[in-house]
Amino acid sequence: MSNRDILAIGASAGGVDALRFLASQFPPGLPAAVVVTIHLPSQFRSALDAILTQNGPLPATFADDGETLEHGRIYLGPPGCHLLVDEDRIHLGTGPRENNARPAIDPMFRSAALCCGHRTVGVVLTGTLGDGAAGVHAIQQCGGLIVVQDPSDAAHPEMPTAALNRVKPDHIVALEGMPMLLEELIQRPAGTPARVPESLKYEVEIAKTGRSGMSNMDRIGKRSVLACPDCHGVMWELDEGELVRYRCHVGHAYTAELMALAIDENLTRALGSALRALDERIALARKLQKQAEDSGRAQAAETWALKAEEQQREAEVIRDSIRRADEISARFARP
Repeated sequence: MSNRDILAIGASAGGVDALRFLASQFPPGLPAAVVVTIHLPSQFRSALDAILTQNGPLPATFADDGETLEHGRIYLGPPGCHLLVDEDRIHLGTGPRENNARPAIDPMFRSAALCCGHRTVGVVLTGTLGDGAAGVHAIQQCGGLIVVQDPSDAAHPEMPTAALNRVKPDHIVALEGMPMLLEELIQRPAGTPARVPESLKYEVEIAKTGRSGMSNMDRIGKRSVLACPDCHGVMWELDEGELVRYRCHVGHAYTAELMALAIDENLTRALGSALRALDERIALARKLQKQAEDSGRAQAAETWALKAEEQQREAEVIRDSIRRADEISARFARP
């Protein structure tokens, strides 16, 4: 019987340091393939493979489409593609963003659950918001083991906390104790393959190819009153107990929390457009006021002055609304 030879790790804010530590502690010849999706800060997008390779015995590379998975290697999801596991190969998915990210953690976890959940150990590390919470549920459904970094130990506890709110993990552990635990879990025999939900197959296909459709969405969710923040299409509500997600027929997907933030961002953009239009109207009213004054038309000048003052008050209301919206978004935005 094979061992649990797929180690799937998801991380976001603070994840570079956490991954650097894990890479430094992995033993040579680790009997598992390590697949990693991380929301990368821009300064690490082209260097993380070198950083992890230099910090430990396992070679780390950004994955190539169709590449064969090998034990003792670390495969990173490249910017702009979902990292998907398909038995002994990697696929780079061209599907839409999930949780406002590509690569996103949930698609990677779902793909590992679909192909080899009983051989998978899923790990959620530090990060903001809730990417990965739906994916660990899929891994657990399909017979995999779940390890979550202790939120009190994480640089950013929101992502581990979201995972804990979604599943009862097999282990909650501080980063320092994680390497020894993962080595022990990887050595365990693979579990019994579990029945795979049809919805899981469909969502992995969306991440892989971007192909979706309304009839399929009707089978896995119910239509909501919300519009997709990306494409403005209809969104379906996917009720998974403690977690509510939204997905449109194009394929964009959001947790409820991220959906709220995306709506806030759209509102801010709409307010910005309204503010620009008002500023242009104010400038035009001032110009027309001056022209009326220069030509001795006092009544017309006064009318344009009153219009400019009224529009200025409206603009200040919108500016104040934008400031408040930005303050709220800044509290929750992913670094």
